Amino acid sequence: MLDHCAFNGDADGLCALQQLRLAGELDAAVRLVSGVKRDIGLLQRVQAGAGERVTVLDIAHEQNRSDVARLLEVGVRIRYFDHHFAGALPQHPGFESFIDTAADVCTSLLVDRFLEGRFHRWAVAAAFGDGMPGPARALAARHGLGEEDIGGLEELGLLLNYNAYGESLADLHFDPVLLAAKLLPYDDPLGFVRDSLSFVRLREGYAADMAAAASLDPWQAGAGALLYRLPAEPWARRVSGVLANQLAARDPQRALGLLSARADGDWTFSLRVPATASLEADAFCRSFATGGGRKRAAGINRLAAEDLQDFVGQFLQAYPHAAL
Repeated sequence: MLDHCAFNGDADGLCALQQLRLAGELDAAVRLVSGVKRDIGLLQRVQAGAGERVTVLDIAHEQNRSDVARLLEVGVRIRYFDHHFAGALPQHPGFESFIDTAADVCTSLLVDRFLEGRFHRWAVAAAFGDGMPGPARALAARHGLGEEDIGGLEELGLLLNYNAYGESLADLHFDPVLLAAKLLPYDDPLGFVRDSLSFVRLREGYAADMAAAASLDPWQAGAGALLYRLPAEPWARRVSGVLANQLAARDPQRALGLLSARADGDWTFSLRVPATASLEADAFCRSFATGGGRKRAAGINRLAAEDLQDFVGQFLQAYPHAAL
């Protein structure tokens, strides 16, 4: 049986993949497909035939619906782990769903549940990277991890997530498929932290990029929302996801929007909202053609430059009051 795996190139996708590989749930010669964080239509690049298996990690079913149907039709078996809005799922004997859109789970936590905690440290790192410190610390406490180990896993999750953001693979320090290969030898993620030169490269790149972002001020502000705007520079594209999480943590009662300039003049948008926000993040972003995500963190892949001012008004109107 030939295995294929399509995985999001961020911390959650990478750590979910790592857990399954360590557990022997994927063939050693698995064919991997990934990309930058917002490259989620990955199943269109998977060519598999009858009797083969495709595992999908951390990419929304809603954006891959037609390719799921295409693969099932030719006899491919699909195993789907995800936490984003999925829409209606196929009722097919070849489709196995591990999808949970609750606000306190990520894909690696779902894989950890599936594997009964066998490689829980990778799931802890993923949850930190996906902006879920509460679930990350809860899982760490369940397994008795100390503060020093938790700190190392938190930094790893942050850096793996940081690596995934960019307009193209050229913006990234590592192609996610290459980074997955560098992670593979490590049963314990803290071994990668201690021993890998790739980790050093990520740490140094992150420090330089965040220094460039240190002077950023809000571009627009309302009672319930803040909107930041980043320039069309590779460093800005790389820090956008991590920076959105950090800015949101500074002002947890307001929605946080982050606009990143694309090289072609258009924009991408990242959104973080409080748990008690009146409008969930994915609901707002899905009202735009290229939007999607989850309840507290979502994004829009492309906003036309000529629509930017109208978008600003819609965003501020969507979150008129600070969350309680």
